[in-house]
Amino acid sequence: MKAAGINIPRRRNPRILVVTPEITYLPQGMGNLANRLNAKAGGLADVSASLVSALYELGADVHVALPHYRRMFHIDVGKLISEELRVYQSKLPDTRLHLAEDRIFYYRDTVYSGYDHDSRRIALAFQREVINNIIPLVKPDLIHCNDWMTGLIPGLARRLNIPCLFTIHNIHTQISTLAEIEDRGIDAAEFWPYLYYKWPPYNYESTRDSNPVDLLNSGIFSSHFINTVSPTFLKEVVDGKHAFVPGHIRNEIAGKYSAGCAEGILNAPDESYNPETDPHLPVKFNVQSAIEGKRQNKLAFQKAVGLHEDHDAPLFFWPSRLDPVQKGCQLLSDILYGMIDKWWDQGIQVAFVANGAYQDVFHRIVAQHDFYGRVAVCDFSETLSRMGYAASDFMLMPSLFEPCGLPQMTSAIYGSLPIVHDTGGLHDTVRHIDTIGKHGNGFVFENYDSGGLWWAVEQAMHFYNLPGEQKNAMTQQIMQESLSNFNHKVTAQSYIDLYERMLNRPLVGIF
Repeated sequence: MKAAGINIPRRRNPRILVVTPEITYLPQGMGNLANRLNAKAGGLADVSASLVSALYELGADVHVALPHYRRMFHIDVGKLISEELRVYQSKLPDTRLHLAEDRIFYYRDTVYSGYDHDSRRIALAFQREVINNIIPLVKPDLIHCNDWMTGLIPGLARRLNIPCLFTIHNIHTQISTLAEIEDRGIDAAEFWPYLYYKWPPYNYESTRDSNPVDLLNSGIFSSHFINTVSPTFLKEVVDGKHAFVPGHIRNEIAGKYSAGCAEGILNAPDESYNPETDPHLPVKFNVQSAIEGKRQNKLAFQKAVGLHEDHDAPLFFWPSRLDPVQKGCQLLSDILYGMIDKWWDQGIQVAFVANGAYQDVFHRIVAQHDFYGRVAVCDFSETLSRMGYAASDFMLMPSLFEPCGLPQMTSAIYGSLPIVHDTGGLHDTVRHIDTIGKHGNGFVFENYDSGGLWWAVEQAMHFYNLPGEQKNAMTQQIMQESLSNFNHKVTAQSYIDLYERMLNRPLVGIF
C-alpha cells in the first residue's frame, strides 16, 4: 500500500476500522467500556455490532470508532472517585474501541437530533475526531463507513489510498460547506477534491464558502466500494425506480454499480428475536414445539389486545409504522372490511401494534363496522410487538418500497408467514409458497394496489385451510430455514467476503 508516495508494508492480518454513529454491543476484550455500549437508532446499530463481533471472533484486527455518548452509556463522570476517574480516562494499550470525545456527545439521550443543524454539528464533531485522531492512531488497512454522518471520511481515505467501503443504510443526506467543515476543526483543504459539490468545483478558494458539500454523496463518490442493504433495492435505485432518491445520488450509485464497485448485503434481525429465548413471550417455543407454543401465545396476545380468545382464529399482524407513503397501510384499509366479511365465519382477526398517520383510519373502520374483538389497533409496544409475531399466523407488509426490511425476516422466524409486495429487500427475502414443491416462505404480490394485496390474503387463507399436518410441517420448515438464513453471522460473512475482495487477500492468516 502507498500513501503520499510512501511505501507502507502490509500487515499479515489487515487492520479494519469500522466507523459508525451507533452500535448495540461489542464483544468482551475490545476495551474497558465494551460491555456498557448501547446507542441505537435503527438497524445500523445491529449490523455494526454483529459485524464487529464476527470479525473479532474470527481473530481479525478490528477497531471501532464511535461517538462517546456518556449519558447513553450510563457513565456519570461526576460521581467517579479519583481512582475510578483515572481508570476511566486511561487508554488501554491494546484497546480496539476508539471513542470520539466531544462535549456535544456527552449529554445526548438519542443518536440523532430532530434538528438538521444539530445533527450536522454532531456529525462534523464525530468526523473531526476520526480524521484528526483515530485514523492516525489506528493506521487502518481498510475503513468501513456508514451513512451520511461519516461521509467526509472516504475522501480522506481516497487521499491516503486506504481502501474504503461506504454502506448506505438510508437515503438521507445533509449539506455543508467547506467553510463550516473547516470551522469545525477538519482540514478539508487536504482532501477537498474528493468531495461531492452541488456544482462542479473550479478551485478551492471559489468553492470554500458558496458551493455546498453533499455529505452522503461525498461518501458514495469518494469511497472505493459501496453497498446498500439489499441487492434488489440497489438495482431499483440504479434503474431509477424510486422518485425519492435524488438524481445526483442515483447517478453516483449507478456509476459505482456500472464499475462493479457496488453490491447489496442484507441486514438481519437482532439475535434477541428468537421464540426459543425471547423474554417477552408468555410461552417460549422452538421449531419442534411451535404449533402448541403459537396456540398458547395467540390466546395470551388476544387477551392483551382485546381480541376474541380463539386459538383457531386466523390472525393477521401489522408490526410496521402506519405510514401511507412507504408501508402501504392504505391498501389494507381498502380491503379490511372485505377481509372480515368474507372470512367472518372462520373468526378472522387483524391486529395492529404500530403508530403512524393511518392509525386513526383503522380506529374509525373498527368503530364504524363494530369490529371490536375482530380488529385491534394498539400503540407500539416492544412486548406486544414480539407477542404479535409469536401469536399470529400471517404478517402484513405491503410496502411500496423497502431498502431492506426486518419484519418479514423476524415474522418467518416466529412462524408468522409474511405477506409482502414484490420490492427491494422483500423480493430478496420472501419467496411465494409452493405447497406442492414444498418451498417458499410467504405470499408475494406484484401489482401495488389493493387488488394485489387482496389476492395475497386469499392465498394466505388458502394456506391456512390446508390440512393441519401439511400446513404445520410447512410452517416449521419455514421457521428452520429462516433461523439459518436470517442471522447476523450470514450478514457478517458477506461483509467479510467483501473486505477480502477489496484487500485482495484474506483477513486472517499468513499472506
